[in-house]
This record gives sequence, C-alpha cells and structure tokens, in this order.
Amino acid sequence: MSRVCVAMSGGVDSSVTAGLLLEAGHELVGVHMKLHDAPDPGHGAAAKRCCGLDDALDARRVAERLGFPFYVMDLREAFRKAVMDDLADTYLSGATPNPCIQCNGVLKFKVLLSRARALGCTHLATGHYARVDADGGLRTATDPDKDQTYFLFPVTREALRQTLFPLGGMDKPTVRAHARRMGLVTADKPESQEICFIPDDDHARFVAGHRPGVDGAGEIVDEAGTVLGHHDGYWRYTVGQRRGLGVAVGSPVYVLAIDADRRRVVVGPDERLQHHGVETRGFHWYRRPRTDEQPLARIRHRGALVPAEIVADETAGPGRVDLRFLAPARAATPGQAVVLYAGDEVLGGGWIRRVRSEP
Repeated sequence: MSRVCVAMSGGVDSSVTAGLLLEAGHELVGVHMKLHDAPDPGHGAAAKRCCGLDDALDARRVAERLGFPFYVMDLREAFRKAVMDDLADTYLSGATPNPCIQCNGVLKFKVLLSRARALGCTHLATGHYARVDADGGLRTATDPDKDQTYFLFPVTREALRQTLFPLGGMDKPTVRAHARRMGLVTADKPESQEICFIPDDDHARFVAGHRPGVDGAGEIVDEAGTVLGHHDGYWRYTVGQRRGLGVAVGSPVYVLAIDADRRRVVVGPDERLQHHGVETRGFHWYRRPRTDEQPLARIRHRGALVPAEIVADETAGPGRVDLRFLAPARAATPGQAVVLYAGDEVLGGGWIRRVRSEP
C-alpha cells in the first residue's frame, strides 16, 4: 500500500479520511497546516471556523487515536501571499475573491503536495467531496449537496493523479457514522462556515486593516450616473447585494457593478442582474467539450447549472475563455469562478473577469 500524507484540518471530514485510509492498509502521515494568526473569537464562534488552535489539537487527538505520526506545518507566509493578499487586492480591484479556491489551487495541491513528497509520500489525501478518475480527471461527488469540485478547478491532472478523495462517494451522515464507529473526537463537530482568517466574517474590516491608508469612500449611483448616496468603502459591496445600501429610490435596488477606479457602487433593479455570459481569465481545461456536448456552467458553489457555449478561447489571449449562457444566470460576479461540467465530469474552470448583461 502507499505512504499517504493526510491534510488534517481538525474537522470530521479529514478525520474520517485518515481513518478510512488506515483501514485500507495505507501508511499515513498526518499534517495540519498552520495558515494564519487570526485571534480566536470565542468558543461559540470558533465552532464555525477552521484552522485555529482547537482544530490543531483535535487533529492531533485523531492521529493519536488512530496511531500515526502527526506534524504541524507552518505555511503562514505562503498563505499570506497566495490567499490573504489576494483577497485584499481583489476587493480593492472592485471584484469579489474566492479564498477557498486560492487555498486549494496554491496551498494544498502545490505547496502541501510538494511537502508530502518530501516526507516520502506518494499521495496527498484530503476530506474534499470530489472524485478523481483513472486519467486524473476531476469528477463530482456522488452527493450533489456536498460536491466541492467548484473549489477545485485549478488543480492539475498531475496533482490529481497523486491525490485521494476517500469521501467522494459518501454523504455527510455516512461520514459522521464512520467517525462514531472509529471513536473519533470530531464525530459531531460542526462544519466551518466562514473564511478561516476572518473570524467575524467582516471582510471590509480585514481589507482596511490589511491595506491601511487606502481611501475607498465614494458614491452610490444608478446606471445613468445619478448620485443616490455615499459609501465609506466600495470593497464593502459585491454584485447582487441588496442589504446595507442605505439608499431609497421607491423600489428595491441591488449592486450591479463596482467601479474601483472612480470608487463608485452602481445599483439598479433586479432584472439587470440577469447575465448572459462571462469573459474569464486563468482558465484551466481538463478536457475541451466535444462538438456534440452541451457544457453546463456554474458561477457559484451549489449554484444552478446553466447551458453555455464557448464564443472565444485562448486565441483571444492566454488563459482567456469567453462563454455565452443559453439561459440567463443571476449575478455573475467578477473575481468569482465559472466551472464547466459535462455530466459528472469537470471540463474546466476560470476566473470571471467581466460579465455580459445583454443577450
């Protein structure tokens, strides 16, 4: 059997991943990634976030219970550059970042995979709900409510060939049942819900603190440029947002766009959020669709699948793929990802750079 490095967050999913691999006869090395120094927000809130001291201790307890070596790797500097800096700078550019995708694409399946090889491991295992086929392609989890392939599109085939996802064919109750059977301390631990390094879920406070001195105050305007109000930081807003706008025009309005250059937040009616396509950057293909295939696009985790067609590819620029949606998709957001599927197969994905409002 293989020597496997298990990424252990301290949650139930990675704990059961380790237990199942051990039962299958693999030799294990457990690794917990120390990613940041965010303060512990207190017991109640801590239960909803990951990567804190309690999580490292829980991961160690699981390793001790199952009887394999466990290490904590200090990846704070790499995490700051790849994820924290990227989050702040993406908000400042007027887009909405996805730090979980950044963490997977850079930290777990590049940096950690490299460290796993240095430990003599042939594979890296994580608790993601996804599957890998025989050719190193990415496949959705059997439980659509838990599928996490949206967050994994940057991971290369080469990396996936060295990756194990033991939970890809399970649902959450089954995973918790395995944890109880194994006597693991994490069996009933709640799932993390917020960004791990922003424990109060206040991204605007984080951006202001991470990039001090930046003045983001400006105007809230309609599409014609009429000033409706003012704000104290355009990075506080994201496309599709309705709450907290502080303007009254007689009917509900939503954020349609962020103009970072002029520090403007553009608002309008909900129907203007029906988008008909996107221009992407950094697109990563596993396989291009055949002429007889109808790819389906997803623009957010657990979002609806929308039929799409490719209208421009890398010939328009390196890593650029433009898509037309054959049915409107609500609130496609620059900075987020669009991922293409054919059945349970992930065809590829990229970062949304611009949206198309007109058919």
